[in-house]
Amino acid sequence: MDKRLERILPRVQKPARYVGGEYNAVMKEKDAVDVRFAFCFPDTYEIGMSNLGFRILYGVLNGMPGVWCERAFAPWTDMEDEMRAAGVPLYALESGDPVGDFDIIGFSVGYEMAYTAMLNMLDLAGQPLRAEDRPSLAPLVIAGGTAMYNAEPVADFIDMALIGEGEELLPEVVALYRRAKAEGWAKGRFLREAAQVQGVYVPSLYEVQYQEDGTIRSITPRDGAPEKVYKRVVHDMDRSYYPAKTIVPSTEIVHDRVTLELFRGCIRGCRFCQAGYVYRPVRSRSKDLLVEYGKEAVADSGYQEMTLSSLSTSDYPELVGLCDGLEDFCAQGHVNLSLPSLRADNFSMELMQRLQRGRKAGLTFAPEAGTQRLRDAINKNLTEEDLTASLRTAFSGGWSAVKLYFMLGLPTETDEDVLAIAEMAHHAVHTWREYASNKNRGLRITVSTSWFVPKPFTAFQWEPQISREEYERRVRLLRQAINAKAVTYNWHDGDTSFLEAVLARGDRRLGRVLEKAYRKGARLDAWSDCFDLNRWLEAFAECGLDPAFYANRERQRDEIFPWSVISCCVSDDYLWRQRELSRQSVPTPDCRTQCSGCGANVIEGGECSRG
Repeated sequence: MDKRLERILPRVQKPARYVGGEYNAVMKEKDAVDVRFAFCFPDTYEIGMSNLGFRILYGVLNGMPGVWCERAFAPWTDMEDEMRAAGVPLYALESGDPVGDFDIIGFSVGYEMAYTAMLNMLDLAGQPLRAEDRPSLAPLVIAGGTAMYNAEPVADFIDMALIGEGEELLPEVVALYRRAKAEGWAKGRFLREAAQVQGVYVPSLYEVQYQEDGTIRSITPRDGAPEKVYKRVVHDMDRSYYPAKTIVPSTEIVHDRVTLELFRGCIRGCRFCQAGYVYRPVRSRSKDLLVEYGKEAVADSGYQEMTLSSLSTSDYPELVGLCDGLEDFCAQGHVNLSLPSLRADNFSMELMQRLQRGRKAGLTFAPEAGTQRLRDAINKNLTEEDLTASLRTAFSGGWSAVKLYFMLGLPTETDEDVLAIAEMAHHAVHTWREYASNKNRGLRITVSTSWFVPKPFTAFQWEPQISREEYERRVRLLRQAINAKAVTYNWHDGDTSFLEAVLARGDRRLGRVLEKAYRKGARLDAWSDCFDLNRWLEAFAECGLDPAFYANRERQRDEIFPWSVISCCVSDDYLWRQRELSRQSVPTPDCRTQCSGCGANVIEGGECSRG
């Protein structure tokens, strides 16, 4: 260990974040590899090590001969201060080598509020922030993750964005880089060649022109770059990599457990949900393979909790059989089985009985909206009778803690819809009083609301976000309406959701704002104790841009979006039809009931066909 780190670590919170050496961390001989990949997660160790996608790609890359993938995470503010004072650059946990010495610096970005952490990590690595100031092939700066479906706010800082699922795409890019390195290609040639790989978006190969009103006039590819960049999809989940043997952290992380990914995609089509659209089509792993993976992962890691994870876990067709397949193993090893992302319309007595075999943690349901009209508008396909039946099943089975998630500011929402959230919470209390099998434990209903953020590639990508003042008014309205002692109301901070809405649909002019906010001290903006909206508002003003233009403006049907070059293989025509149906509060059946022809049935070659 660097002697400077030995002096620093006793002075910072949670020093185990920064030392590496965990069980199953991959170590390789430097002389035996020709490509070194610094896998950077722009958030703290506890968040990054909880990310299953991060673990998957770490395993995939280290499975490639001649490639060594190492990890780096954003340091907390105390560690950053100490590193800068001591002249310690950002380093990889496995080798301790500076990230700036690696061939490729790759960021996993699932959340727009991580952008300033990306810049900070580049700066700590001693790298110029802007891609144009890094003329050499190494280090190449790339980024992937859900936030890269609109990479424009960080287009000035990255060399390429990887669109879609990385298990096949990332190794292909690394293999091309290896060839470029061996043959001495210039960076420009590599980027032009990489742009021909399905799923690779190279921002510097596209020229953006704007109209006088600030909207985009045109996006023009050059040097052979494709007109459309189609996402990459793993077609066969049974053949895709699963990290059964994975790193066991030396310190507590947010999701400190085995995570079994049951399937990707979602059959539901909630009109606000970006993940539900961009991860289409639905692809499941087989029950028997999941049982095998679960047993192997627990045996290797020693974890005593296993969570079955997907966008909507209870929609997995073989869920009961999977639980049965794991039951004896979990019972013998005292392993608790948990199921997040439960739907209130299919939480059955059969499923509850399987959950009862573990400890009774709280149950979470997400009605999202208080009235049937608004739930139909957002295509939630959930009735109040569904929720009541699920609560009745849970309370009669001994549960006494339930969390209910909603959004405020959804398109077409009225005060009646807001007040109905309180009515739903009060109805949950009455249901407990009538059906609870054990009233000695006391009831805890937690109502949580977030502020709706319009996202690219959703039916609501054209919609405005309501103003901050209006959001705060609706929070007050709901807070005053909730008066049951058993109900606790939590609401999401409005400032971060406002900026998230700005960045989510931003264009590449926001690069100037992003850099200026960073220079003003923006770091770790996903954390409330680090975030300061005033820095950003000052940066916008100094750059002559209005954040309301991005957050609070309704888009026209034919407007060119900053992300128009990207295709998630769900057509704009389909999304617009869904928006029109939302205005009529007309739901669309789920994908298993009826194919609605969204276009997400992906075939080889980047084309999209109707399912």
